Amino acid sequence: MKKILTGICLLLSAAIFAQQPAVKDSMPELIRGSFMDDYKIRYVISDTVFTQLPSSKYYILEHNSKEQYLITRNGSGNKTDAGLYTRIDYMQFSGMEPFHWGFCLTVYKAASAEEAAKATPADRQNPRKGCNGFPFSRMKRVDANQ
Repeated sequence: MKKILTGICLLLSAAIFAQQPAVKDSMPELIRGSFMDDYKIRYVISDTVFTQLPSSKYYILEHNSKEQYLITRNGSGNKTDAGLYTRIDYMQFSGMEPFHWGFCLTVYKAASAEEAAKATPADRQNPRKGCNGFPFSRMKRVDANQ
């Protein structure tokens, strides 16, 4: 019995470790926290998960601070494109208070992380139409308890 329990613990530990993302850069404070976009959709973003509430999760595999994008694996529970890969480009705004930054789901159903990373970046020079012809979603910080 002790060997079985030890084996189960080892398997669970391996499974948990295997799910840990391989984030290359630390996430900037600008995009970590609780937010609401200009469509009134809420988000919670940590170093490892980009969550669009209530339940769409994007597990962060890579963060590139120089080029300002995330590569994520879509959560298995997401209603659409579960298990595929997404590139999320972001940018900081000035003069758009209370919105301080915005993001674009540049690619949201890539077959691999490599494919998502190689996608053409969003056009940050034109944030009103630079997200595949649409505007970047503008984000403002909100209290997590609201």
